Amino acid sequence: MKMKNVKIIFFLIITVFLSGCVGNVDLRQQAKENEKQEQKVSSFENTVESGEELENPVAENQEPIKLLFVGDMMFDRHIREAVAKYGKGDYGYILELVKESLSQYDLVIGNLEGPITNKKSVSVNTKMDESKNFVFTFDPAVAKVLFENNIRLVSLGNNHILNQGAGGIEQTKKYLGEAGVDYFDPGETRSFHGISFVGYNYSADNSENQVLEEIKLAKEQSDIIIVCPHWGTEYKVGDPGQKIKELARKFIDAGADAVIGTHPHVVQSSEEYNGKKIYYSLGNFVFDQYFQKETMEGLGVEMTVNPDGGVEYGELKFEMTKRGQTKVEL
Repeated sequence: MKMKNVKIIFFLIITVFLSGCVGNVDLRQQAKENEKQEQKVSSFENTVESGEELENPVAENQEPIKLLFVGDMMFDRHIREAVAKYGKGDYGYILELVKESLSQYDLVIGNLEGPITNKKSVSVNTKMDESKNFVFTFDPAVAKVLFENNIRLVSLGNNHILNQGAGGIEQTKKYLGEAGVDYFDPGETRSFHGISFVGYNYSADNSENQVLEEIKLAKEQSDIIIVCPHWGTEYKVGDPGQKIKELARKFIDAGADAVIGTHPHVVQSSEEYNGKKIYYSLGNFVFDQYFQKETMEGLGVEMTVNPDGGVEYGELKFEMTKRGQTKVEL
């Protein structure tokens, strides 16, 4: 009788153990399925590489994708002072007047005109003719503010990103990554639902050839390719000049579907070339250049990509106030 009881107990123990193992297997399988699902709904895919297929081509989207491109963003100097004086230290103050407008898009893309670091500002309270006036560092809180305002993809390809050296770039990428904001360097590509963004920086070595190569690679895997160049002559209103025009058209001829530029700090002309749109400069979006009307204005380019691959454009006008805020110009 005792032996029989022992056998029964042993059988029950084995049953419970096996049940636990099955449960663990199920949990691991469920974890794998959850991971796959998260990858499918993730906003950004990895940098486009040769042979890599994108998971979210435009053709598979059932709803239009709405993008907004904005211009140069600088969060140091007077902007930093305005946050302390008027925003009580909250960097959300800068964009609070446009937050609702920015939330209407699936993604907002802009040019981050400087590094995000934990270093102390040297440009605060400087004059325009001082060298330190052009050396930027942005408070780490800026990364979270970008994310909270739907600015979740930024270009780092500009002439101020190295203001704090290689360490500044490393910190910038760290803070952006922790906040959930993606970024691309010159000659790099990021993709969002089958739409590829390629960076170009006039001050980076061999950037033109890199961009042309990236366009070629992205063309094999993406439905829409947008080149985001940092180029041109600062404060030159209107026509960007023949050299810039030729380069923009070269990008289009290579396979780009749109070219949307930054750097001059003023809005420049736009054109349609071979059925593709070129915006030479969007001007400023967050900046403290109050010395002329044109530098206090910025352009937002709306791009709607329809399920059939068709693209529609619209425009928003922005105004920078002397209290450090950006607002929509009605």
